Amino acid sequence: MDLSSLSFVDPLIWGKLAEIIALNIVLSGDNAVVIALACRALSPAQRTKGIALGAGVAVVLRVVFTVLIASLLNAPFLHIVGALLLIWIAVKLIIEDGESDEDSITASSKLWKAVQTVAIADIVMSLDNVLAIAAVAKDSIPLLIAGLVISIPLIVLGASLITNLLTRFPILVWAGAALLGWVAGEMFDSDPWLITHFGADALHRLEYPAALLGALLVLGLGYWLKPRRPDPAL
Repeated sequence: MDLSSLSFVDPLIWGKLAEIIALNIVLSGDNAVVIALACRALSPAQRTKGIALGAGVAVVLRVVFTVLIASLLNAPFLHIVGALLLIWIAVKLIIEDGESDEDSITASSKLWKAVQTVAIADIVMSLDNVLAIAAVAKDSIPLLIAGLVISIPLIVLGASLITNLLTRFPILVWAGAALLGWVAGEMFDSDPWLITHFGADALHRLEYPAALLGALLVLGLGYWLKPRRPDPAL
């Protein structure tokens, strides 16, 4: 699509823009979870800033990935490495939940640590998302960027709502980490090297078992590696 050949009153351009926004909202559900998980331990004053920065990072990275490196999605082992990295992030979020050493870390350090977590996770999770968005935008980079930028407030809203839930119900941290493990399992199952050697049909049948295994792996590792608090009665 070439924007120079389209009028802004043409319903086609607005239809494509709406499609990109809707698609980005759907694909950014896991991003909102990561942002919420990473920012839940921040102070209320820092939390809003962290969510906004995290959402901004997520959208900027989505643009960069879609524009520059969509061609790398067929590289062998890329999804496998990404899945392992995502599992590590999910387990790390469980281990760090409720740590008692927050006073030893400055607010700014915690803020940038949260943003870095969001950035790494989004890099991984964008591997599969960029193809769908690029397919809608075609060759129109301005249309792509406009749709993603407009989606920022919606991602922020989603992350804010999830953060509030995580604050009220800490058990949801485990559910969010399990979701990331599920995404990692799906990503692992879609690696081009595995598809070449085992066939798309066989891997398609293993998609849900692989996703479930990823979620269970995160929960198991998180439970095993999470430091145990000493019993105050002892």
